Amino acid sequence: MNSDAVADRPSDPQDPRGDAAGTGRPSGRVVLVSGPSGAGRSTALAALEDMGCETIDNIPLSLVPRLMEGPALAAPLVLGLDVRNRDFSVGALLDLLGWLAQAGRLPELVYLDARSDVLLQRYSETRRRHPLAPAESPQQGIERELDLLAPVRARADLLIDTSTLTPHDLKAELARWFDPAGAQRMAVMIHSFSYKRGMPRGIDMVFDCRFLTNPYWNPALRRRNGLDPEVAAFVAADDRYAPFFEKVNDLVAFLLPAYSAEGKSYLSVGFGCTGGQHRSVATAADLAIALDSAGWNVSQRHHELERTTVIHGAKPGCDHGPEWNGTSR
Repeated sequence: MNSDAVADRPSDPQDPRGDAAGTGRPSGRVVLVSGPSGAGRSTALAALEDMGCETIDNIPLSLVPRLMEGPALAAPLVLGLDVRNRDFSVGALLDLLGWLAQAGRLPELVYLDARSDVLLQRYSETRRRHPLAPAESPQQGIERELDLLAPVRARADLLIDTSTLTPHDLKAELARWFDPAGAQRMAVMIHSFSYKRGMPRGIDMVFDCRFLTNPYWNPALRRRNGLDPEVAAFVAADDRYAPFFEKVNDLVAFLLPAYSAEGKSYLSVGFGCTGGQHRSVATAADLAIALDSAGWNVSQRHHELERTTVIHGAKPGCDHGPEWNGTSR
């Protein structure tokens, strides 16, 4: 974390925002994020959403009580509030905090601040009009907004000065307060696919499995897929498989923490083979198991098996499903 960052929070041992049932996430927790325009509210909301919060930006203050109707929230609710809100006023915002507390919703106010010269520079870079000075200079709007929000700043439970923070720094600072366990939140999707049909879009890293011995040429395995234990064992029996998988696993395991530290919330890894049903599926499944055992949030997607399921009605991994296209391998 940048040493110039400022994050202040009252240290009250009787803070009602404590843990609920030891979960680390209290029931009914509501976080209000405010601060001057350009201080990083959008970045903060995106970061909190990645941490598992439900986020809503620029909701009218008058609608918040209706939003709170019903049972306690399953996940923390984060509301982005600033002067652009249709019925925004400092008094209404402070009244809302009091109402939420009386309703047992455990409100927290996060205030993102920044020096006026930094806000002016950010407005100059984006060339956007300030909401409080649409026909005047951004400097005038910034000064008005800072004066207007002074009572909100004084009421904040958590104050973060973003003047010297990068977006990654801000995400890390929020994680200190809202994700204290430091859980690895980055989602990892492992794909298998057929090179004949083309590589799926959006894959970050791709590995080619076509050098491995192909189970397609074994009549007993041809109509099965890489999720079948016998097919997986056949693929793993190739002398080149173990060193290949070890190197891939080591590389991915090395890169994931670095990507996570950079603030990346999603990473996709692809394995391709000719037909997308045997070698790539088995290898993708093995990597998913290895990463899951290492504590990463992993999911799998086998594109050709999904296509087979849609066309033929077979279930991926079924030993005796309908025949696949005779040209697939």
